[in-house]
Amino acid sequence: MTSPIRFTLDHADGGARAGRIVTAHGEIATPVFMPVGTKAAVKAMAPDELWGIGFRMLLANAYHLLVRPGPELVSAMGGIGRFMGFPGAILTDSGGFQAMSLARINSIDESGIRFRSHLDGAAVTLTPESAIGLQERLGADIMMSLDECTPFPSDRERARTSLEMTARWAARGLRARTSNTQALFGIVQGSIYSDLRRNSVAQITSLGFDGYAVGGLSVGEPKDAMYEMAELCAAMLPAGMPRYLMGVGTPSDLLAAIAMGFDMFDCVLPTRNARNGSAFTSAGTISIKRAAYARDELPLDPRCGCRPCRTLTRAYLRHLFMSGEILAARALTEHNLYFYARLMQGAQAAIASRTYQSYAKSVTSGFAAGEPGA
Repeated sequence: MTSPIRFTLDHADGGARAGRIVTAHGEIATPVFMPVGTKAAVKAMAPDELWGIGFRMLLANAYHLLVRPGPELVSAMGGIGRFMGFPGAILTDSGGFQAMSLARINSIDESGIRFRSHLDGAAVTLTPESAIGLQERLGADIMMSLDECTPFPSDRERARTSLEMTARWAARGLRARTSNTQALFGIVQGSIYSDLRRNSVAQITSLGFDGYAVGGLSVGEPKDAMYEMAELCAAMLPAGMPRYLMGVGTPSDLLAAIAMGFDMFDCVLPTRNARNGSAFTSAGTISIKRAAYARDELPLDPRCGCRPCRTLTRAYLRHLFMSGEILAARALTEHNLYFYARLMQGAQAAIASRTYQSYAKSVTSGFAAGEPGA
């Protein structure tokens, strides 16, 4: 089957790559960060606001959309993008991560994953075949193969059996695929064992997906182990296809992973941290809860051009947060996502001008400089 997406590499600087992914719902510049809209909504943000910030692809979760509102409704409404009112591309995670994060309500064997719905306890089953059918009905531009996200810590034998089952599931999912308009990515597992990661890359890439993801990282392992496994996998993945590092992470993590050669990222960090009062800035993170901001007339980040930084002071944002006002979550979320979008745009430009190393160094050194305007 000819790939439904087209991936073009335009520039390279060392390992860092800048290019384009063309989908049925538009073109996405890479490296790209995808905000997480688990239930077809990025918390505290309207779809047109995300588009205005510059995001052209979002992530949603197939398991959560399966239990509510259900793929039949989403399909009847014209697919997930139209349902959301988002004109760009949508990537759906298959639900494999939920097998780990909701471990208390699931069981896993060769046939697939059995859940008890976190909503009402109803039985839910995901197989490699049904996960693809589910994502096809949702209308995702990029679908993910069902995998078992190996938890940390896992011993070598547990990690080995997990990645081998993931490979068998990947082959089953490919055979079940019926859509020629939706891309399908395979997922590499293997925990923190380099030989197992190599085996997983070899197994998954031999199957012939439209792109490849590295999963099972940023799940509690030491940072140096995460970097080692990510770099090892990136070096082995096909150069002419999109490389997706799942669930990572902080701005520094993203910059490091871009240098390794990854093109796509997602993480709940910018939105979750915002709801907890934490803002990413050009000089690191700040907690708006601090009493020091009670009379501070500066914006969150004097170097930022987002709407909250143009119009709201730290003092006002702190008041909103301490008062439990919804506007605090909205403003901090918009700021954090704007920061991530500009981080990716800066990386794209730096790769094109072959100055990525100095760009990444200047950004990360800024994080260590202290709070902006302090």
